[in-house]
Amino acid sequence: MLRTTIALLGCTLMTAPAAPAHADVLADAKAYVAEAGKKNPAWTGPATGPAAQTGKTIVYISADQRNGGVLGVSKGVEDAAKSIGWTVRVIDGQGSVSGRSAALQQAIALKPDGIILGSVDANEQAEAIRQAAEAGITIVGWHSTAGTGPSEKHSIFTNITTDPLEISKAAAYFAVANSDGKAGVVIFTDSVYEIAIAKSDAMADIIRACTTCKLLTIEDTPLSEASTRMPPLTNALLQRYGDEWTYSLTINDLPIDFMASALQSAGKDMDGYPRNISAGDGSEAAFQRIQQNYYQYGTVAEPLSLHGWQAVDELNRAFAGEKHSGFVAPVHLFTPDNVTADGGANFVYDPENGYRDAYKAIWGVK
Repeated sequence: MLRTTIALLGCTLMTAPAAPAHADVLADAKAYVAEAGKKNPAWTGPATGPAAQTGKTIVYISADQRNGGVLGVSKGVEDAAKSIGWTVRVIDGQGSVSGRSAALQQAIALKPDGIILGSVDANEQAEAIRQAAEAGITIVGWHSTAGTGPSEKHSIFTNITTDPLEISKAAAYFAVANSDGKAGVVIFTDSVYEIAIAKSDAMADIIRACTTCKLLTIEDTPLSEASTRMPPLTNALLQRYGDEWTYSLTINDLPIDFMASALQSAGKDMDGYPRNISAGDGSEAAFQRIQQNYYQYGTVAEPLSLHGWQAVDELNRAFAGEKHSGFVAPVHLFTPDNVTADGGANFVYDPENGYRDAYKAIWGVK
């Protein structure tokens, strides 16, 4: 059962403001989309911090290496660890609760200095996180709680994510702006993940605030079963709503991976409606689809490699006895108009703002 509110313990996630009047929603949506889609955003991250702490070993626990977002962060972690001079190992949780539990137990047994949780939900793995902390292992999360910053509920030094409410706002506002306030929206979420519910709730609030838009349904379907569930679910929704369904909002790109076959079989033009917009990740497949106008119209991509570098920097700060950086990467929307900029030509969001050199300068490495 979907929750409309979430108790966010120890997370820096601001409550969504009261919805403005409809005229303001459309105007705000157009202004927000224009800002979020700007090319070459400037580096706004840290400029100071501790020098590289030497001789460290870290483990990256991937929720599922088949997920493009999780995979992208792991590559960033590996690159950053190489630059700072650390040993890193990646363990794949293989998309299941038992797999993630086993991966964490394996990581704890290795006795590393630090663990990075790659989209491993902190509530799901609370006991293993407690065990790791008791073993003296420093933990940094990526998409592990519903907000940014340290957690008081779990022993997580800091959680890294682009603000999920801003991501959700960008995706939902894009549907409002692109439809000129007439979107008929289906939202896809996964109640297994606290962050997914926070994002889908925020998107739903914006669509409801647009009085000439229509929120058709919120569908709760497991990301881990997207390959088998999305094709028949897409068919069912097409039968239920027909042409009234003009926009899809998903919590990340994965559900869209498995919608094309059903939309194509139903005779939907690949550059037509429903226009599918993702509130998160920015997978390689998503960039390809947007460039080819193939059943995806936008993604609010996260700077996955940058987040991997930030995770290593946050661990370095923890090892040095300092506070987390407090950096939250700004939201960035990719559409057909800007999809080849900022790494998009290579099917990834990689900001052209010199973040690698910025972190190397902080660490004092070349």
